[in-house]
Amino acid sequence: MAYESIVVKATRDDESGVWFVEHSDLPGLNVEADSLEELVEKLPNVIQDLLEAHDVESGDGDDREGHDRDVPISLVAYAHTRVRVRAVA
Repeated sequence: MAYESIVVKATRDDESGVWFVEHSDLPGLNVEADSLEELVEKLPNVIQDLLEAHDVESGDGDDREGHDRDVPISLVAYAHTRVRVRAVA
């Protein structure tokens, strides 16, 4: 299978305090980090390792040996918080 781009959906687990990959176009992608920034930093290396482990081609039609290319990664992150609003008396 070849990838033109990879979409990764991440969310924050409030209980454990980490960001993790909830779903992705790349089966088997499991990554977590203490911050969203750290998750962004980890993704390219983990994805590259996973692609190489499964001999995945780049998908641009020019996969001859020696022709590397970049595969875009889109990260969609979800987090939530609250604000307490005072009741008007």
